[in-house]
Amino acid sequence: MTPLHFSFSSAFTLGLMGLAFHRTHLLSALLCLEGMMLSLFIALALWTLQFESVSFSSAPMLLLALSACEASAGLALLVATARTHGNDRLQNLNLLQC
Repeated sequence: MTPLHFSFSSAFTLGLMGLAFHRTHLLSALLCLEGMMLSLFIALALWTLQFESVSFSSAPMLLLALSACEASAGLALLVATARTHGNDRLQNLNLLQC
């Protein structure tokens, strides 16, 4: 495994571990998701550059567009949660209550 592949896989793994183990605030969970998406974007972009494939050249841009949509939906949920509950702690959120 090259150092470049190791750095991207470790960045994705650190984001996944942060999402799994450090879930105190909604904002920290959203930041971990964004870190995972950015590491996937950079890895996919370098993969298409490495193999010089023209057919997959639009895949990183599609992933970046989906990441932007995910970020906007997450921030909208963060604002709605902060307005209704007063904070963004995930322990206070109960999905069974409206």
